[in-house]
Amino acid sequence: MAVRPNALPWLWLSAAVIALDQLTKWLALAALQPYMPHAVIPGLLNWTLAFNTGAAFSFLAEADGWQRWFFAALAVIVSAVLAAWLARTARRDWRSALPLALVVGGALGNLIDRLRLGHVVDFIQVYWQQWAWPAFNLADSAISVGAVLLIAFGLFGGKAAPAGR
Repeated sequence: MAVRPNALPWLWLSAAVIALDQLTKWLALAALQPYMPHAVIPGLLNWTLAFNTGAAFSFLAEADGWQRWFFAALAVIVSAVLAAWLARTARRDWRSALPLALVVGGALGNLIDRLRLGHVVDFIQVYWQQWAWPAFNLADSAISVGAVLLIAFGLFGGKAAPAGR
């Protein structure tokens, strides 16, 4: 039986996401004051340092602290499942490997914050007039882009029908 190369080398992308995420969070912590907006594109984008003890949109942020360990465990479990998925995916199947690697990198980037700081560091704030999106970071972006790509490739990235049909 021939061994087919799997998609585990795509974890290099996960490592790059983690490194870039941690670098940008370090820069935000060094340069910004908490909850003080710094306009990047007036009327659209601020750098605003914020801390999130919950999940997306501060879900469970007001809980008694158990959520830190819950979301940490969830990140480990999801990352392990997705790494196993990569191990069973053909290396050339970039439509599966790319989104999985992005989600793993984002999950582990935020996991580092939870374990090290007890919260996730966010610093990107998008807004328009009175509407503001909750602050987020590069790890959140990688998770979101990875999830959207996984869905899009699953729905629209099917294989072409065989010739003659």
